[in-house]
Amino acid sequence: MTQRFGLYDDLTIRENLDFVARLFELPQRKRSVDQALERLELTARQHQLAGALSGGWKQRLALAACLLHEPRLLLLDEPTAGVDPKARRDFWDEIHRLAAQGITVLVSTHYMDEAARCHELMYIANGQILTRGTQADIIERAGLAVWSVAGAHLEALVAPIKALPGVLSVSAFGNTVHVAGEDQALLKASLAPYRARSDLRLTTAEADLEDVFISLMDKAKDAYQEAAA
Repeated sequence: MTQRFGLYDDLTIRENLDFVARLFELPQRKRSVDQALERLELTARQHQLAGALSGGWKQRLALAACLLHEPRLLLLDEPTAGVDPKARRDFWDEIHRLAAQGITVLVSTHYMDEAARCHELMYIANGQILTRGTQADIIERAGLAVWSVAGAHLEALVAPIKALPGVLSVSAFGNTVHVAGEDQALLKASLAPYRARSDLRLTTAEADLEDVFISLMDKAKDAYQEAAA
């Protein structure tokens, strides 16, 4: 299933599924289409033109087309890009139902909250595997020390903090900034002047997938630039 909708806008939902079923030469085409419509809750909309559907419903249709021939492996390329939060949740509920039925689902995504829904994760940069494992494994293996910085005008602090010894990454999280490093003692010492400021509040925080992702990507970027040079 491609990231961009690849079916025909000027065909209805049913017509699109029937077309795909013909390509697969399914022996009981109508039955397969009916099952796909019911499975993805598309029956009531089956006569709507695909081009008139919202992003979430288009993704349901695309997934239904992928399931027509009852595959054992699904490859989904950023399946929830551009859809609303409810559609994203519904889509992931369906992915987990498919996985529970024994179907292997390989998903590419840039959303760390979506990655956290997977049984196993893999980070890739420049064609290289950076890390692989469960969410808990990846966070533990990264061994990151993280500090959360809260206060006013935090955007002005990002560059100077990033230049401090022991700082691996600095990233904004809402009204706070997360500072991550691999050496807890060095990181704490580097942040000492900021911890002494009355207009800032620094507290230790637990690393999450996004902290790990940003740190790994920063290291991969540096290694790539060094190799290119």
